[in-house]
Amino acid sequence: NQILTFWFGDNPADARGTSEAKSPLWWGKQASADEEIVREFSGLLEEVAAEKHIAWRGTPRGRLAEVICLDQFSRVIHRGEGQAFANDPAALALAQVCVAGGEDRQLLPIERVFLYLPFEHSEALDMQAESTRLYRALHDEAKPEERALFEETLKFARQHYDIIARFGRFPHRNAVLDRVSTPEELDFLTRPDSSF
Repeated sequence: NQILTFWFGDNPADARGTSEAKSPLWWGKQASADEEIVREFSGLLEEVAAEKHIAWRGTPRGRLAEVICLDQFSRVIHRGEGQAFANDPAALALAQVCVAGGEDRQLLPIERVFLYLPFEHSEALDMQAESTRLYRALHDEAKPEERALFEETLKFARQHYDIIARFGRFPHRNAVLDRVSTPEELDFLTRPDSSF
């Protein structure tokens, strides 16, 4: 699958090596990476959002590819726009089906990180609780040499949970979604780690 090869490279079984190689793509917000995703995947995102690739759902990795397209590529292609979050409900629904059916257990640990992100991106507290549960399990099951990597993903899951528990939404999305921020949210947004 073109999406998975682009996102994880050739050896996703090596979680640490894959993370070191791909972290700039995943988390770096680099113009060159953004441009490549826009160029290579904008059309595919439209097709996936229109459910033109539902055959992918026949395998856990196919479903993962769909989730990455809807959850990750959407954020890059529409960065700075409300549209960046428009595909979140569809991504979450796909991830929920995968987890409910135990299909996530067929994925490699680093792949599961991205299958679970739609839970972490949800503004519903019960989905945030599920996110922390899933990332806790991923951490606890990790090989000792990979534990630090998955400790980091669990830390971010907890941060997201705490924000939703406090505000009921992600304040850093307010501007692009035309939501009015409260004084408490505006104060929070001046602090480090208030935005993702």
